[in-house]
Amino acid sequence: MKTAPYGRILFGAAAVLLGAICLVWHDPGAWQTLAQIRRLPFGPAIGACLMALQIAGGIAIQRPRTARPASLVLAAVYALFCLACVPAILASPAVYAAYGSFFEQFSALSGATALYAAAESIPARAAAFARAARLGLGLCAVSFILSQVVYFSFTARMVPAWIPPGQTFWAILTTIAFALAALAILANLRARLALRFLTLMLTLFAILVWIPRLLAQPQVHLNWSEFGLTLLIAAAAWTVADLPSF
Repeated sequence: MKTAPYGRILFGAAAVLLGAICLVWHDPGAWQTLAQIRRLPFGPAIGACLMALQIAGGIAIQRPRTARPASLVLAAVYALFCLACVPAILASPAVYAAYGSFFEQFSALSGATALYAAAESIPARAAAFARAARLGLGLCAVSFILSQVVYFSFTARMVPAWIPPGQTFWAILTTIAFALAALAILANLRARLALRFLTLMLTLFAILVWIPRLLAQPQVHLNWSEFGLTLLIAAAAWTVADLPSF
């Protein structure tokens, strides 16, 4: 199953960026998802190994010859990151932030699944993994809706104030856009178009929200990790959109 390389390139680059951020800076701002892992015996060493694997997978995914094993490595890393979010969910089941973190990592896992589907030579298996990647991204889009609804005031404040007609308008519009995208992706009705618009929206979010924050406060490690994570999720949507079949 052949696909365009651009989503794969961005996914690999974002994986390398996130891995580098976490290896260089070990504070909670850069290691949010690894907080539970760091509490384990030898947790920092385990986290460092996972980030090194993420970097290696992000580099290897750039070459078609090594894309299949690299996608498996990245899928394993993001699956472990998903599991690392579960204790926080169990500890505070009424707090949606932990669920949001889980689905952010699940977005990356769906992207890695799409990359594996693209590298799979058996059509039936490739189609099955492609379908799983699409459904995974659809569920993540539902989580994005809930995050924006639950934390609506925070979402509105994230919108740059200089963009007309106002922060509240864009917070409402993007929430509706996530809802329409989730419906289309899960129902497989114009899913490819919805995934491409989702990719565009997330990319614009990275450019308009996180880049200005990086320029204004480059010392805040959270800005770097959120920028990298947003690019990774956008690339995940791109890789799924590029699959020829679901």
